Amino acid sequence: MLLYDFGSKQELVAAVLAEARRRGATRLAESLPAEACSPEEHLRGIWAWIGAPERAPFVRLFSEVDADGLAHPENYPGQAEAITDWFTTLGARFRNITPGPDDTTTPTLIMAVIRGLLFDLTTTGDRRRTDRALDRFCELLRH
Repeated sequence: MLLYDFGSKQELVAAVLAEARRRGATRLAESLPAEACSPEEHLRGIWAWIGAPERAPFVRLFSEVDADGLAHPENYPGQAEAITDWFTTLGARFRNITPGPDDTTTPTLIMAVIRGLLFDLTTTGDRRRTDRALDRFCELLRH
């Protein structure tokens, strides 16, 4: 039955991961400050939510999927959507610092910083240093 609905085990896994990302994005959006907040407040809200210890298992899972997707891209045909799906949401939250509504550069930068810090935090467990790195990035946003 699963093969009929999804075509393959890998397509089933891809569908589950896409749904997990969708649900995570919804929960994140619900936890963020109001739209009128500064880019720094949005960034800190994202980091606080996604970097919370209770989400560490999910962060590890998605990091493993990302790594496997690099080694076996044929198994993850929609992997790029894991990044690009966030462009609209992040573009809206950070519109104060974007050059326009079609900007994908700013969401790419925000995603890169968050993902890099998450990878660092997950790998080293050094919350103090990764929090300070986020503080430094926030300082850069103000200039």
